[in-house]
Amino acid sequence: MNIMKKIQRKLSDNKNEGAVTIAFLGDSVTQGCFEIYPQEDKIGVVFDSEHAYCNCLRKLLAYLYPSVPVNIINAGISGDAAPHGLERLEKDVLRHEPDLVVVCFGLNDASKGVDGIDNYRQALGGIFKRLTAEGMEVIFMTPNMLNSYVSPFLAEGLCRQVAEQMSEIQRTGVMDLYMDTARDVCKEYGIKVCDCYHKWNVMANNGVDTTALLSNHINHPKREMSWLFAFSLLEVMMEYK
Repeated sequence: MNIMKKIQRKLSDNKNEGAVTIAFLGDSVTQGCFEIYPQEDKIGVVFDSEHAYCNCLRKLLAYLYPSVPVNIINAGISGDAAPHGLERLEKDVLRHEPDLVVVCFGLNDASKGVDGIDNYRQALGGIFKRLTAEGMEVIFMTPNMLNSYVSPFLAEGLCRQVAEQMSEIQRTGVMDLYMDTARDVCKEYGIKVCDCYHKWNVMANNGVDTTALLSNHINHPKREMSWLFAFSLLEVMMEYK
């Protein structure tokens, strides 16, 4: 059943209709990761699930449908990519029997370069095939852009090294190739696309410093940008044209 029809049925008969559940399968942005900091020989991350985009969507739905409780399953994992998302699909998503699954991968996959595109394509296809076989509604959400330059706010060290690598991926068009691949796979499996990556590109083309919109200056959007993802998802859910 379409997620909005499920919400409307719950709205009209809360007592007898089943719970509404939305699952989110993705990486650090899905999980709710924001700022980063050097931590000995690794990068530390600030976790703030309250401002993750899935929680922003929950708040929007609660505002629009105050009598309809919506269960949110946040299956985002920092550093994750599509192949591992496929591996953990059963334990992290399917067992909850969600009405809608929002999938968002690509930021970490792109770090594999052009040689990793086939694995990305196969993993996304595997995720979509399994979810649709279970009769679940699926939306693929393209992520934000990576940093297009190395921010002067990043000190020398591991964080700056990662920023240099990600900037190369964005500037040379590798990230674009991954997003084109994702759109192709979605078309093949009949999956709805919430194209936030396109929106970030439109902002960049209109002179917006998109790197300044990243809380870690690499790949984690600022908290305020979580609302862009949430509103975009709501539009797709409602089939807003």
